[in-house]
Amino acid sequence: MQLAACFFLGCGIFLASGYNSFSKSMETIGKKQYQVQHGSCSYTFLLPEADNCRSSAPYVSNAVQRDAPLDYDDSVQRLQLLENIMENNTQWLMKVINQTTRLELQLLEHSLSTDKLERQISDQTNEITKLQEKNSFLEKRVLEMEDKHMLQLKSIKDEKDQLQVLVARQNSIIEELERQLVTATVNNSVLQKQQHDLMETVHSLLTMISTPNSKNNFIAKEEQISFKDCAEAFKSGLTTSGIYTLTVSNTAQEKKAYCDMETGGGGWTVIQKREDGSVDFHRTWKEYKMGFGDPAGEYWLGNEFVSQLTNQKRYVLKIQLKDWEGNEAYSLYDHFSLASEEQKYRIYLKGLTGTAGKISSISQPGNDFSTKDADNDKCICKCSQMLTGGWWFDACGPSNLNGMYYPLRQNNNKFNGIKWYYWKGSGYSLKATTMMIRPADF
Repeated sequence: MQLAACFFLGCGIFLASGYNSFSKSMETIGKKQYQVQHGSCSYTFLLPEADNCRSSAPYVSNAVQRDAPLDYDDSVQRLQLLENIMENNTQWLMKVINQTTRLELQLLEHSLSTDKLERQISDQTNEITKLQEKNSFLEKRVLEMEDKHMLQLKSIKDEKDQLQVLVARQNSIIEELERQLVTATVNNSVLQKQQHDLMETVHSLLTMISTPNSKNNFIAKEEQISFKDCAEAFKSGLTTSGIYTLTVSNTAQEKKAYCDMETGGGGWTVIQKREDGSVDFHRTWKEYKMGFGDPAGEYWLGNEFVSQLTNQKRYVLKIQLKDWEGNEAYSLYDHFSLASEEQKYRIYLKGLTGTAGKISSISQPGNDFSTKDADNDKCICKCSQMLTGGWWFDACGPSNLNGMYYPLRQNNNKFNGIKWYYWKGSGYSLKATTMMIRPADF
């Protein structure tokens, strides 16, 4: 009982784990040990023995009871109180240890997060450095390209200036050539008129000496040898191919035309002829309207005359073609007509037969007529200027019998030549062509 009183009054509680120096000093003192295990740590509590407590002052309530023995039950209660105190202190210590452990874990996590953040910052710094280097390289390349483009632009500008000078010079040359062409055309018109007058005189002489009953001779009076078309002349008994005077019904307009009285039964009025390149077919709208050339050679009869003629009754159109290898072919349309000038002489064709292709090389449905000064095609370009000549161009189309005339060995790969695509292709320029019409009921 003295041990319990001694322990309560004078001994106390000591924490031994982790304090080596204090433990060594306690080895010389009598003690009782209590050990507590928490995780990987062990905590030891020391209590003094009874002998050691005897040196301490005894617990007495007053001087009279100094030598009186302690009550057993009172000592047990005090010991129990001491153990409760010790247990409370132990629990408090466990809380401190747990809190310390949590703080250490948080400190460790913070340290790891800091290291990770530092690594990320380092990686981002490296990436920024690389991007800066790449940006510097790209800036250098951009500057180099700008310098290169500036040089190219300067070169292009110099070339443009040179081309403008060249174009201006060529325009001057073209204007001079056009003036010369106008002069030559005037002279040619004078010569044609003289030739016409001479032929009229010859015809008059022939009619004066001809026998009245001969079918192949002309009649004496000029007004009696004028016909609506060559078919009418043929039916009147004139079966010799040659130049005839034609007059449109109900008008005083006369045209000299070549009549083919031999091909396919005769009676054909020739409206176009190409054979030697002696006539320039790159003409204006007005020239194609009125006609040009020489009926005895190359010529165009005239869109206005053909339009008026083919709108009186149904006509057929026959196109004869010759190549440079001696081959011939034809396309026959069983219905042909030209619209009026207001409708831009649009062509109408039906019923194709012949040997110059199963598909019509004149685009269908009908197209408007175009010349170098009247662009009526369906192309954003100007087909008549590109391919030369007047024609019923579509988007430049598969045919142009009024293109440039190219002689032998120069007639291949000429896309602006005399072409009929579905017979010889787009780059072959033909040797000769003839377009002729006659009534369908001939």
